[in-house]
Amino acid sequence: MDTPTPDTQRSPPDLPRWARVLMITLALAACLAVFGLYLQPDFLVSLADRMWSCF
Repeated sequence: MDTPTPDTQRSPPDLPRWARVLMITLALAACLAVFGLYLQPDFLVSLADRMWSCF
């Protein structure tokens, strides 16, 4: 029987600091935009109507 060799794990390349900050900023902006939409009652009614029309 052959003994399995452990897989070598490749670490992701290190991103520059500005790239990491940019990705975190974009993710936070997207989350804030989604949460802002949920604060609008008209959007919620429209979303519920669209979801209900699927059934």
